[in-house]
This record gives sequence, C-alpha cells and structure tokens, in this order.
Amino acid sequence: MNYSSIVYSFNDSISTVQLNRPEKLNSLTRPMLLELRDSLAQSKKDGARVLLIQGSGRGFCAGQDLSEHDFSHGPDNLNFGQLIDELYAPLIADIHALDIPVVAAVNGMAAGAGASLALACDLVVATRSAYFLQAFCKIGLIPDAGGTWFLPRLVGNARAMGLAMLGERLSASDAADWGLIWRCVDDDSFAAEINALTLHLSKAPTRAMAFTKHAIYAAANNTLAAQIALEAKYQDKLGKSNDLLEGASAFLQKRPAKFTGT
Repeated sequence: MNYSSIVYSFNDSISTVQLNRPEKLNSLTRPMLLELRDSLAQSKKDGARVLLIQGSGRGFCAGQDLSEHDFSHGPDNLNFGQLIDELYAPLIADIHALDIPVVAAVNGMAAGAGASLALACDLVVATRSAYFLQAFCKIGLIPDAGGTWFLPRLVGNARAMGLAMLGERLSASDAADWGLIWRCVDDDSFAAEINALTLHLSKAPTRAMAFTKHAIYAAANNTLAAQIALEAKYQDKLGKSNDLLEGASAFLQKRPAKFTGT
C-alpha cells in the first residue's frame, strides 16, 4: 500500500506499520490518523497474525502535530473534541478490537497522543533510551486518545496523577518497573528483540491470542462470575479449533506445536 505518512508492509504473517514523519518526530496529523486506520483494515485483509507499530527516525511519536491547528483566531476556532471523536477514538477502538496481538516498538520519545497510541497496543517494548511523556498539562489540556483510561489501569491513580499533572519524563526502565509497558531492552538489542517477539506471535495460536486480549480487556468491567462465564464461552470456542487439537497432540507427543491460527 502507498501511504504518504506511514509505511505499511506485510511479510510472513506479520503486518508492520511504520510512522514515517521523522522530521516531525512522527507527530500525528489528520491524514496520518486516517492512514493508520486504513492500515489496520489492510492487515485484516492480508490475514496478519500479528501487527507491529513502530516509528522511524529518532522517536516513536511526539503526539498530535499542533501546527495543524490555527491558534491565531482565539479558542473558538479550535475543536479538539471533534478531532478525538472523529479520528482518535475509532483508531484506538480499532486497535483494541483487532483479533491479533498488536506490538508497539517504542524508540526515543512517546509523548502525548503518541504515548496513548503505544499504550493502546497489547505489548509495548521500548529501548532503554526511550521515554514516555504526558505533555498535555504543559499546554493546558488533559491526556487524551485514551490516556486517562490507560494510565490509572496500568500504574494506579497516584502515579497516573503524577504523570498527568506534572508532565515529567518517565524513562523506559521506570515504565517497565511500574508495569506501564511489557519490557525495556538495550538499544543495540532492540531490533532483534522485536523481530523475535513478532516472529513468536506470528506462529502462536492466533485465535487464542485474540480471545486472551479480549478477555483481559473485559475483566476491568466484569464481576468475577461474569468473567468466568466469558472464559467458559471463549474456551468452548477454542476447544473446537484446529490449533487446540494441534497443541494438545503436540503436548502429548512431546513435540513442538505447529499452529495455523485456525
């Protein structure tokens, strides 16, 4: 696919979306957000079993490109709520709804809506030199694109308040220690780590991965009884899958499983 602000590729069941405005630290524009949504749809068409989102150049994403907005005519000319409703909300929802694991590979800065984009993914791996920044308070806004939902659920209210109200950098190492992200790795081993992770997920039982993410995301709003009922529903469906038969057979035969994602 030919896009102007992202690069999409598909190879060996892995879809890769690279944010590609390195001269602007991959800051997000309206056309870029539309292209991101389209790339998610394309990954479905391609039959991807894992999706990787990464940034080009020195950073992952600096957030919303404020140069897109005209501040010269006063606040009545601005409509950030509409921007969120029309573009950010459906993009974040699409990432959560994908029936495959979504990995964010964070190098350098992940700020503002760029941090929210990363945290919307199922697994976040960052370089040791990377950092996360809730920069909204510095310009008179609140964390958006799901930021106020992700932060307290991942790190608790106290840390979420500190990050959102003070706008201090959070190193990738601290982000991993706090449980904000899955893993922090040395810069020189980052590419190999991402390749190994996406390759592993591309060969995993894809339907089980999908039900796992959906079940975990549902848990926050479910009672224990409702969650166990959901688990039963998903297990019943997975019990009829080819991957369950292969996985169980491989376990009993003491051999590696070869999952097909069906």
